[in-house]
Amino acid sequence: MSTAAVKHPSSLQGATLPKWSPYAIVGGSIVLGVVIGLVGGLDSKIQWGLIAALLYIVGTFAIAARVEGRRQAKDRIATSLVWVAFIIAVIPLVSLIWVTISRGVKVLDFYFLSHSMGVVADSEAGGGAYAAIIGSLEQVGLATVIGAPIGILTAVYLVEYGRGRLAKAVTFFVDVMTGIPSIVAGLFILSLMLIFDMQPFGFAGSLALAILMMPVVVRSTEEMLKLVPNELREASLALGVPKWRTILKVVLPTSIGGITTGVMLAIARIAGETAPVLLLVFGNPFINNNPFEGAQSSLPLFIYQQYANSAGANAAYDRAWAASLTLIAFVMILNLVARGIARWKAPKTGR
Repeated sequence: MSTAAVKHPSSLQGATLPKWSPYAIVGGSIVLGVVIGLVGGLDSKIQWGLIAALLYIVGTFAIAARVEGRRQAKDRIATSLVWVAFIIAVIPLVSLIWVTISRGVKVLDFYFLSHSMGVVADSEAGGGAYAAIIGSLEQVGLATVIGAPIGILTAVYLVEYGRGRLAKAVTFFVDVMTGIPSIVAGLFILSLMLIFDMQPFGFAGSLALAILMMPVVVRSTEEMLKLVPNELREASLALGVPKWRTILKVVLPTSIGGITTGVMLAIARIAGETAPVLLLVFGNPFINNNPFEGAQSSLPLFIYQQYANSAGANAAYDRAWAASLTLIAFVMILNLVARGIARWKAPKTGR
């Protein structure tokens, strides 16, 4: 046999763990975590999981350091920390969705979605969330009509025109409004209602929701506009196109996918607010299609009222979970729509 046919391992390539080693370490860590939990008398499965996660990180580092060296072991332990953090974040979310679906499907049907409570008592079976669904759609829709244009135009000003003290002041107040509690927005609108001696009505809740929506739209739109290359603006201006037309025909169409996603996320953020609606809309078991007159209901308020009155009444408890599932479905649909629009309007990278 020729010596040229013999392949010698490269001196630069050290020993590596097999591809199945992470799964083996995960399995061993879970087994040891369960054993330690049983021996230690730990009743909480969460404690078992945390012990297993710690054992997985320590075991990955120890085995990788022995086989591959400390440098590669540090890389593996960083990867392990990322995976553990991801699992810790996902487990509560999956648990929440599972519990909501398993309990919400008990009464969630066409009757529930097409009927309101009316004269049905909270302790009685029947009734539905139709009035709450109509109220949420109208209030969130009006808030979007008010908040989205103002937020987008504010972001355009900050990115394209904003210079000096006024821009800094606007940026500061947008940052402040981003962290404002929802109850503060509700109290602000409530004070105006008391000054003008007005009764609760749906549009008042829309105004409070618009206040909460605007800073989210401003921040997301501002970041999207900053991603537009300056070369596009300069090319348009070099052709003699006015700046306002450049923004309208070049900048906004280029970033419309990200802007739409930000607006959808802002809608999803305000759709679950309860405090402003509780103060300003007041709740109504009957159908009220006019948001400018009379009290209305909404899904978050309906959930709160049904759960608050569910003591000894399984019917109200089931309706609260069904309305929660409806609200989650509404938010998920909005996010799917936002992703679809963002992908549809994304700049084409193909040749």
